[in-house]
Amino acid sequence: MYFTYEQPEFDLNDLDEIRRVIAEAYENGREHTSTGKVADYIPELAKANASDFGICVKNMSGEKLSFGETEKRFSIQSISKVINLAASLKFLGFRETFSHVKMEPSGDAFNSILKLDLASDLPFNPMINAGAIQVMSMLSNFMDYDDLLSFSRAFCMDDKIMLNEEVYCSERDTGDRNRAIAYLLKSKGVLQGDPDKTLDLYFKMCSLNVNAESLANMGLLIANGGTNPFTGKHIIHPGYIRTIRSLMYTCGLYDESGEYGVLVGIPSKSGVGGGIVASVKERWGIGTYGPALNEKGNSAGGIAALQHMSHLLRLNAFC
Repeated sequence: MYFTYEQPEFDLNDLDEIRRVIAEAYENGREHTSTGKVADYIPELAKANASDFGICVKNMSGEKLSFGETEKRFSIQSISKVINLAASLKFLGFRETFSHVKMEPSGDAFNSILKLDLASDLPFNPMINAGAIQVMSMLSNFMDYDDLLSFSRAFCMDDKIMLNEEVYCSERDTGDRNRAIAYLLKSKGVLQGDPDKTLDLYFKMCSLNVNAESLANMGLLIANGGTNPFTGKHIIHPGYIRTIRSLMYTCGLYDESGEYGVLVGIPSKSGVGGGIVASVKERWGIGTYGPALNEKGNSAGGIAALQHMSHLLRLNAFC
């Protein structure tokens, strides 16, 4: 979907206008759910309702605009890659993290193994499966699941995040491609931890139950430079947040990242569970939920809604 109309002239600080645009974005996103289909390569994900859609927008004062399915819990999937990267940067630092994973867009599908086998010993970036497994191999040496869960709750400002046991078991039982990635990394001598422990933590992090508001909270924390705007608690250094935002912008929607960067232009990360987190610097956190995915594995409704908002509210990072 491409916008060809002119941006209207209205006060971008007018809350009524903002609410109207977000309501329009919700309707636009809900309509686009019919163009996608739910993920079925993980059997538990196939149970999602393809027509579900919701959007939550939060600002630094805690004001919230929500439409649709914003409280329904779903598995975070690849959005957990943002949390994993944040944990690695916080506890290991920039130099150590990027000694073991690159920071280049891959241009390939999220679960591609081609370039890892033929073009580079190191994964191209932390936002694809190979890169996230590599990051998790580093974390697995000093963090267990409870540590990662605690960090996830702080990063999403949501103490109700729990493991979805059904999704975890489904991921674990069907995760042969991810096992192939981990053992390929091990065969190259670059995996930093035990492959089985790494994969178990990776599957569990992908199986955390969140909702659209959890994702809006994550986006808001990132928008606020790594500090919880409601408690003032510092979670991660602003310098690391710049790295995270950059990688979300360039790599966050897999091999659709370039087009998304042009048409939406907001640092974002998607997951095949149907979520998208978006972060508007010093302004908003946005979370969408729509399990009907396009051919790239991104939420069809989420992209349509975010494109609508970005265009009318001038949210593109280059505006």
